[in-house]
Amino acid sequence: MSHLVESGAQRVAVLGAGSWGTALAALVARHGHDTVLWGRDVDAIAGIEHDRQNARYLPGITLPENLRATGDLAGAMKDAELVLVVVPSHAFADTLRLLAPHRPATAGVAWASKGFEPGSGRFLHEVAAEVLGAEVPLAVVTGPSFAKEVAIGLPTALTVHSASDRFAKCVADVLHGPSFRAYTGDDMLGAELGGAMKNVLAVATGVADGMELGLNARAGLITRGLNEMLRLNRALGGRPETVMGLAGLGDLVLTCTGDLSRNRRLGLALGRGQSIEDAIRDIGQVVESVQTADEVMRLARRHEVELPIAEAVFAVLHGDLTPAQGLRQLMAREQKAEYPGPLFG
Repeated sequence: MSHLVESGAQRVAVLGAGSWGTALAALVARHGHDTVLWGRDVDAIAGIEHDRQNARYLPGITLPENLRATGDLAGAMKDAELVLVVVPSHAFADTLRLLAPHRPATAGVAWASKGFEPGSGRFLHEVAAEVLGAEVPLAVVTGPSFAKEVAIGLPTALTVHSASDRFAKCVADVLHGPSFRAYTGDDMLGAELGGAMKNVLAVATGVADGMELGLNARAGLITRGLNEMLRLNRALGGRPETVMGLAGLGDLVLTCTGDLSRNRRLGLALGRGQSIEDAIRDIGQVVESVQTADEVMRLARRHEVELPIAEAVFAVLHGDLTPAQGLRQLMAREQKAEYPGPLFG
């Protein structure tokens, strides 16, 4: 078990120097913890260390002096009491394999990555347990959060889920501060499903807004999207209260309505007639929904769960339907009861 305690300064290694990794590293450092940010791009890391800002992802935001940046993974991991992985889901397994030989025996591993393992559709906590071993404390950090707002200190609330209540609290204590509330839970599957699936649904609301379909359409898509999230979550064995909380509903609302969301911006571009290739190039960062839609539909088909909105997004992203055709397909569905069966029973 990690030697993290519930109070006092900790040594934290944050792996992944994109916008979210940098924002979380800055947050933890401002809370008085000895924080090291690691990234693969040596030139970018050198710039962060020298200029005290991440010029590419968070330009103009000054990083705390006690946050160190390095391209040396072994050095970043040395004596770490907590390792926080913040990389795109497609790089998650490889990052765990890289860190494993350098992880101090007492250090637990948490991550703020959202998505599934590409190809297999496995949840990230399943990947982490396989790569690191069952004895390593694991936790997922998730919820409604834009990196820029966290980096400049705007109020934010997230949740930390772990099979170990003690480790969840330890991670939450490191994150919790004057403008950042960190809650805890023990439903890793439900928390990860919410964090991944909301990206797919944000594309749908972005498409609707790009097509100027109005606020009614946006609200309907968010609500029915939440219904889809709840149905798949139930089939997989997650708890409904997790999806109704920060990890599900909270993240869904933020990502579907906030233009800082890359997934929403992808939908906006598609709804305005832009190609997916041009939209992703203009966004300039990883857009998780593109591969997450594949994995969500793989899970839905395996468990025989109907997800019409997610399926329409999947078809649009693969070029099988235009956004207008996807809309017509959704609107042509037969009239039915809003809740044909219980969601919480």
